[in-house]
Amino acid sequence: MSPRVVLVGPMGAGKTTLADLLAQRWGVAVRDTDADIVAEQGREISDIFVDDGEAAFRALEREAVARALAEHDGVLSLGGGAVLDEDTRALLAGHIVVFLQVGLTDAVKRVGLGTSRPLLMGNVRSRVKALLDERTPIYASVATHTVDTDGRTPDEVADEVEALLEGAQA
Repeated sequence: MSPRVVLVGPMGAGKTTLADLLAQRWGVAVRDTDADIVAEQGREISDIFVDDGEAAFRALEREAVARALAEHDGVLSLGGGAVLDEDTRALLAGHIVVFLQVGLTDAVKRVGLGTSRPLLMGNVRSRVKALLDERTPIYASVATHTVDTDGRTPDEVADEVEALLEGAQA
């Protein structure tokens, strides 16, 4: 069993929205590793960060991604920082991974003030820029396909993802 597609990218790229849209179009289930962690732990990710620290959260995230890759055959959306883990990057090899790329302006608009996002404490714009600068090469390194989401509707992005996946199967 393997996910039909794995979506990666920074916060504000539209992973959750696109995962729901693709799953609906394809008639498959959607799974989000952040939601898996919240359900398993019984508390929000921001609380895990504050109470246990980022390293503890990343360990939970690594386990959640490994489980989802092994068990799920629909659309899988990973948390924005999941690809920071070397073991997680290795697990993604051999899967169809789509990097949803987003620029600084669109990302900041989409995440708003980031009140529930633990890595956005302080100046949201500068934190988002630092995260994009740090993580974009990592997202690109695990991706089979990269799709730019800036200035596009979810349907336009979904159309491109579907076209890329159909082309890959041809």
